[in-house]
Amino acid sequence: QVQLVESGGGSVQTGESLRLSCAVSGNTDSIECMAWFRQAPGKERERVAALSTGGHPYYDDSVKGRFAISQNDAKNTLYLQMYSLNTEDTGIYYCAAGDAECGSWYVKYNTWGQGTQVTVSS
Repeated sequence: QVQLVESGGGSVQTGESLRLSCAVSGNTDSIECMAWFRQAPGKERERVAALSTGGHPYYDDSVKGRFAISQNDAKNTLYLQMYSLNTEDTGIYYCAAGDAECGSWYVKYNTWGQGTQVTVSS
C-alpha cells in the first residue's frame, strides 16, 4: 500500500513562488504515474501536472511554463515547483499515484494524499 503526504503549502502574494513536496512511502511497484491535482474553491479537482515513471512530464495549459514537476533520485519525494503564482492558482493541492501511464485515458489515481492549501493573494 502506498502512502502520500504533502507539505509546503502556504500563503503568498501574486508573482511569488512556492515548492510543494509529496513524501511517497510503501509498496510503489504498481505506480506508473505521479501527479499533482488542484481543487479550487467551488470547482472540481483538476490535474495540473504529472510525471510518468519514465520521466515524461505533463502539464495543464494553465500552468505550463510556470510549474515544474520533478522527483528526487530515490523516487520517494515528488515536487511541484510553482513560479509566477496568481490568484487562480489558489486551492488545495493533492499528490496522487496512478496505475497507468500519465497520458493514457484509462489511468486511475488510486492513492491520494491529504492535500496542502495554497493561497495566492493580490
